[in-house]
Formats: sequence, structure tokens, C-alpha cells
Amino acid sequence: MPLEKSRASSSTKKRVRDAEATKLRILEAAKKEFARNGLEGARVDTIALDAKANKRMLYHYFKSKDGLFRTVLEREYLNIREEETRLDLENLPPRTALETLVRFTWEYYIANPEFITLVNSENLCQAAHIRNSPTLKTISQKFVRRIQSLLDRGVRENVFRDGIDATQLNITIASINYYYFTNRFTGSVIFERDFTAPEALEERISFNIETICRLVCKN
Repeated sequence: MPLEKSRASSSTKKRVRDAEATKLRILEAAKKEFARNGLEGARVDTIALDAKANKRMLYHYFKSKDGLFRTVLEREYLNIREEETRLDLENLPPRTALETLVRFTWEYYIANPEFITLVNSENLCQAAHIRNSPTLKTISQKFVRRIQSLLDRGVRENVFRDGIDATQLNITIASINYYYFTNRFTGSVIFERDFTAPEALEERISFNIETICRLVCKN
């Protein structure tokens, strides 16, 4: 009897591992497909093929293409917030912490171009998929409180100006980094410079850091 239980337990664990591995493959394939073609243009057949899964399993785990898109978005937002927690902002001098956050955002967009296109797609949907996500509300509120704590510490140490709102600051940091990448092709033509060249990228992040520090810091 104990041997039978052990075999049954081992079989159950294997099924769970297989299910988790399948879901992960589907999510990775979906991220690429949604990033390439947007929600409307993405094809479930392509996602299933790339994930080495069948459509039945995709619908079993995620219910619909919209449900899959919602899960992909939540996963991407969770990832950037998890990466931000590793910055150790609380133990850095306020200005250094601020510069670190700006540079992290920039480098994250470079390393994760799908994030930008996925967010663009969700904005076209007027945030229909994440609007009622309790997970994203919780992590977003936690992130805003963390940045507000940094701002408050900077004020106490006479480094930052008083009265800066954490949400407004985050929007500004995201936008000056985000805009550059969403407009890199048209910008390269209009301004006659290669926006993706290494020297152009370094020049831009230096400018972004200086801009944010001039906005927030006293000196």
C-alpha cells in the first residue's frame, strides 16, 4: 500500500510539473506573438505551435485569447516590479537611488522590448484586460509607496524638493524613457541620427538622468 501511494504521489507531481511547463511555454510563445502582432493580429494557432501545445490545452488553462493576453500582461508587469525590488533603493543615498531607478527603467526597456509593445496594445484596448486585476493594483500601490518613501527621505536629508508626487514622478521617468523607444524609427529619420547607436543610447540616458535630477533635486 505505501508503495502504491508513493507511485501515485510521484505521478501526480509529474503531471503538475508537466502542466506548469506547458503553461510556461504557452506564455512565452504568447508574449512573442502578441508583441509582434498585437492582440487582434495574434493567432492562437501560431502560439500553440510555437509552444508545442495544442489549442485545447491553451483554452483549458487560459479560457480565451483575451484571458491569455491578460495573463501575459500581468506576468510582464510583475516581472518589472520584481526586478525593481532588487535595486536596493532604500540603502542608497537619495540622489543615487533616483539615478539608479531612471537607468534601470531605461535598461529594462532595452532588454525587454516586448514590454513596450504589449503595453501599447493594452492601451489600444483602453486597459480592458488589466482594469480589474487585483494583482496589478497591489503591486502598483506598493511600488508608488516605495518611491514616495524615497522622495520623503530625500526631503528629510535636504536633497530633494518637497511636494513631488510619486505617481507623477514615475509617469515622467517612464515617459521620457518609453517615448524614445516607441519613436526610435521615426526619430532617426526626422532628426537624421541613429537612435539605436550605442553612443546615442548613452547620450540619451545621461540626458534623462540629468532631466529627472534637475526636476527632483534641490541642487
